[in-house]
Amino acid sequence: MATIIAALTNFGQSLAAIGLSLLYSVLAVFQAAFALFQSMIETILKLGQSITTLVLELFQGVFGFVFANFAAILVVGGVYYLYTLRQQGRGPKMLQKNRL
Repeated sequence: MATIIAALTNFGQSLAAIGLSLLYSVLAVFQAAFALFQSMIETILKLGQSITTLVLELFQGVFGFVFANFAAILVVGGVYYLYTLRQQGRGPKMLQKNRL
């Protein structure tokens, strides 16, 4: 009788160990996914910081002043171009006026 109880106890402990191992595996997958998203966000923020640093360093001095004015003219010109296309109804569909 003692051997049956010992065997059942051993079997129950084995099932509990398997269940605990499965739980740890699921938690490890979630932790890996979280680490992946954290790494992606960190990389995107570092890229943004690098681009900002590049732009700030580029716009220093006389060359930077000229380049900044040229870039501002391009941005204003592009916005005006898209605005005129929208007014004429020929622009991209997301920029066109909704006509009722």
